[in-house]
Amino acid sequence: MMKRLAFKMKLNENQKENYIKRHDEIWPELKNLLKEEGISEYAIFLDEETNTLFAFQKVSGQGSSQDLSSNPIVQKWWNYMADIMQTNPDNSPITTRLEEVFYLE
Repeated sequence: MMKRLAFKMKLNENQKENYIKRHDEIWPELKNLLKEEGISEYAIFLDEETNTLFAFQKVSGQGSSQDLSSNPIVQKWWNYMADIMQTNPDNSPITTRLEEVFYLE
């Protein structure tokens, strides 16, 4: 069964171009890991007024990208991204899960 997940994160000021560039060059091993974990769609949108990132995923597995914290590839990505976004002490992005309140199929 496919489920939809959404969460928000916070980008540091004036980091839009860096964020886009790093995602345009996403590592193949990270991309493969996400697909292997059942993430078939993953989109991130930016609200430039607030620097809020809105992420949406379709997941066929039990978790989401946010549940891969023990994977070395994910930890390396977090370290790589830590200088341009708000993070926890382990460099994971500070995320807030969002509740789905409407879906039109």
